[in-house]
Amino acid sequence: MALTKKILIYQVLPRLFGNRNVTHQENGSIAENSSGKFNTFDQSILKRIHQLGFTHVWFTGVIRHATQTDYSAFGIPRCHSAVVKGKAGSPYSITDYYDVDPDLAENVVCRMEEWEALIARTHRS
Repeated sequence: MALTKKILIYQVLPRLFGNRNVTHQENGSIAENSSGKFNTFDQSILKRIHQLGFTHVWFTGVIRHATQTDYSAFGIPRCHSAVVKGKAGSPYSITDYYDVDPDLAENVVCRMEEWEALIARTHRS
């Protein structure tokens, strides 16, 4: 089967894309430096990406990774500080391939639903 349309992929790190906090505190916590969210990618943002000519969006840094943020109240185990780069951690230091980064959710309990809603919005764009 021949490819008839050129594929252009827009790669984006949601943690940075939607973060409007300009504090940039070195080694700052999420409370100090904030984080972009899944909900940042509303229909207008996704439409704009499409208007730029991109055919696909690749959301990176979404899978749950090691972080120093304490989400133990939500049943997420704490990570040992020796395996975490900075406080936010590296999105490449995966701790659970079946979960998403709670920093990216407005509501930590609903993080997977927020992720699935983003995927649905993206497919509609």
